[in-house]
Amino acid sequence: FVLLCIEYLLLLHIIHCLFKNTLKRKSWLSVCARTFCGAGRECVSTDRGEPVCRCLQVKHWVCGSNGKSYRNHCELHRDACITQTKIHVEHRGHCLEKPTKANVSPIVCFLSDRDWMRERVIQWIQKEAEDLASNTSAGDILQTYFQAYDDGDSQLDSNEFLRFLKHNETALNITYSDTLQTNLLLRSLCVDALIELSDENADWKLSLTEFINCLTPTYHPTERKCALEDEVFEDGAETQMECNKCVCACGNWVCTTLTCNGASSLKNNEEMTEEEWSRRVAELNALQVDSLS
Repeated sequence: FVLLCIEYLLLLHIIHCLFKNTLKRKSWLSVCARTFCGAGRECVSTDRGEPVCRCLQVKHWVCGSNGKSYRNHCELHRDACITQTKIHVEHRGHCLEKPTKANVSPIVCFLSDRDWMRERVIQWIQKEAEDLASNTSAGDILQTYFQAYDDGDSQLDSNEFLRFLKHNETALNITYSDTLQTNLLLRSLCVDALIELSDENADWKLSLTEFINCLTPTYHPTERKCALEDEVFEDGAETQMECNKCVCACGNWVCTTLTCNGASSLKNNEEMTEEEWSRRVAELNALQVDSLS
């Protein structure tokens, strides 16, 4: 009998709960019947029987059309409301980071860089001449250095010229960049530009006469400019060749060597060989001959 009573009480409790929930749901339906909640929200009834819109408890992230990630739809639409902008869900999950298109420029030695290096070396040589006997000239000191760093062919190439600069590294203090690798590259490029300055036979080596001319203050050769399609460009000018940027530096076009994609892609998206790229840059520089003649 006791068991029957317990089962009867449990049954009454279950019926009471079902009835209560039904009344609560009917109350919620009547309260929210005329309440519209925006996207990402749902209407619920408060303890006072008042409708209120609350965020859906969505656990997955969404990516907005503005490229911003939100914890759920509701936060996205709330941000749209606050900023008064139209934002829709682009896709579920976090937004994927889109790689920015880098504006890559080639590392070059400009005229100002070359002339600054030249001025530093001239000052160094003149200071040594002043510290020595009065009958010692800057030309005599340059001849001594030429003989010291010449490997026997009576000419200085770029590597020998760099070793000459390192002879008095402290006094020169030639620094172009905070990055060691970039600084070394720029110094090498500016040495090439210095050699080209007085290299009369265009063999990329300096004879003693050419070496002394290069580092003589009164020597002022004609400054070369870059030419392209019947136009002459000053030092520092830029142009685009497919996806690569070309910069005018010391009378030469210097270009990056990126692999191009899309409409301007190379055949089979393959990178140019060094020989092919040198030929294309040479075509740009060849136009300078006409402009200077």
